[in-house]
Amino acid sequence: MLAIETRALTRRFDAGHGVHGLDLAVPSGSVYGFLGPNGAGKTTTIRLLLTLLQPDEGEIRLFGRPLTLQSRELLREVGSLVEGPALYPHLSGRENLEVTRHLLDVPAERIDEVLDVVGLVQDQHRRVRIYSLGMRQRLGIALAMLGRPRLLILDEPTNGLDPAGMLDLRLLLQRMATQLGMTVFVSSHLLSEVEQVASHVGVLHRGQLLFQGTPQALRERHGDPLTIRCNDVAAACGALAALGESVQAVDEATLRVVAPQRPDHEINRWLVQRGYEVHALGRSPRSLETLFFDMTDERACA
Repeated sequence: MLAIETRALTRRFDAGHGVHGLDLAVPSGSVYGFLGPNGAGKTTTIRLLLTLLQPDEGEIRLFGRPLTLQSRELLREVGSLVEGPALYPHLSGRENLEVTRHLLDVPAERIDEVLDVVGLVQDQHRRVRIYSLGMRQRLGIALAMLGRPRLLILDEPTNGLDPAGMLDLRLLLQRMATQLGMTVFVSSHLLSEVEQVASHVGVLHRGQLLFQGTPQALRERHGDPLTIRCNDVAAACGALAALGESVQAVDEATLRVVAPQRPDHEINRWLVQRGYEVHALGRSPRSLETLFFDMTDERACA
């Protein structure tokens, strides 16, 4: 079953901003990284999923059921953290949770459960004003989890975190999916961070979904670049480009074939037969960040 499914989801703003024809498919139990630069439409999408905005066109389904203003009870199974947690700094972490617990009418023992999940048991009685940014983010996630949601939606949760805070958050997201069986939908412009935790990704650019699937499928679709060290790089680049390959000069002794159309040995033989001296040749695995920039560059030139 899909935790989130959208069909042709569209919301337009002035100057062409917004999202256009999104077809999201977020599997239950996944950590879904919703990736894209600032301004790509990630927060707009999240606001649509939470009915904070209404779409101009399209449909949203949560857990297989249509989400409308008349069926907002579905959101009882959704926890969210959008643009930072709203906390009472003069209260302790536990007292902040107690306020929300009363609003949601959930059992008192639920506070102990979520404090344990986010690792704030030792700090629960400290005032929030002296919490670090990472601790505040974890407390915000604890607030979002109080109602036992099946789906957790997080908007840029790593913003402002130091490396230790990012590591804590990654471990927390993995635990929620693998041990608690929750679906986690997390937006971010820090692709290198999401790469380490996401089981599925969606790549958003200028309001449009460029790719959706597993990180492995993304790499298989675009392939790893072929790095070649040879003499006369400028001439070799021109020759390979004329052959139909997408080529970049890295330095005076190295070139890169971005997504080779031919097997490596054929490219090597082709260069050698034309008098080029090939000193080294090999594949370089790409990060999600590199793949994203290649995808958006290709789209801009199309």
